[in-house]
Amino acid sequence: MHTMWKGSISFGLVNIPIKLHAATEDKDIKLRNLHSKCHSPIKYEKVCPVCDESVEQSDIVKAYEYTKGKFIVLDEEELQALKKENEDKAVEILDFVKINEVDPIYFSRSYYISPGDSGSKAYALLREALKESEKVGIAKIIIRAKEQLALLRVFHNTLVMETIHFPDEVRNFADVPNIPAEEKIAKKELDTALLLIDQLTTTFEPEKYTDEYRQALLELIETKKNGEEVVITNQQQPKTSNVTDLMAALQASIDQTKPTQPKKEKTTTKSKKKKSTSATKTKKEA
Repeated sequence: MHTMWKGSISFGLVNIPIKLHAATEDKDIKLRNLHSKCHSPIKYEKVCPVCDESVEQSDIVKAYEYTKGKFIVLDEEELQALKKENEDKAVEILDFVKINEVDPIYFSRSYYISPGDSGSKAYALLREALKESEKVGIAKIIIRAKEQLALLRVFHNTLVMETIHFPDEVRNFADVPNIPAEEKIAKKELDTALLLIDQLTTTFEPEKYTDEYRQALLELIETKKNGEEVVITNQQQPKTSNVTDLMAALQASIDQTKPTQPKKEKTTTKSKKKKSTSATKTKKEA
């Protein structure tokens, strides 16, 4: 697994040399833009709209637009010095918290942590301490010239670092439009909704969820590559009933998701009488 960052974790006076490895990967299928006439890849050139000329990479500088059309130019040496100053710092755990206190909206990206040279014992110590305390560590780290807030936790038998957003990076929920005010919910509606949730509740098994679009796209690409005829079937999704009544919609959903029970053989009154009569005859014959 590729190492994308080397450094150390410190908590108190304990220092752990570590390596970071990306825990997830983007499996999106990247499509290129071609010229429809000759199928050549389209080039995107850097052009200055004022000078009306192509610009080389060496002629490009970075700047911050502090107001419309006005910029503060930042030298590459200044940026590199700032980056170097911060990257030399270890990942220091600032606090320990309960993970259920961190809302998932803060989570950004996951990295596996492996111990560096001579770091195995301290790594195991932190791992066991996090397990026993049922806590996670909150730390800061510089990754790709950006300071990140991070959360350290145990996943199976491995330490994981989750980069998390700073509070000012999470937009205010109060700005979300059209959120309904407190509504009076009838108890029957709530009970029915809870019953529906109960019927759909299961154990989380991530393996059963797949990217159906990506799979279909790969199959289409493979078919065209082999020169086969492409036939795309219009798969009809189950029609949802156009129910506007909330209670009726809930009940219809429950009926659709109700688990099928195996049919039990019913013993009729007549069969019971026959069995009883047959048992009596057997006794008399005996």
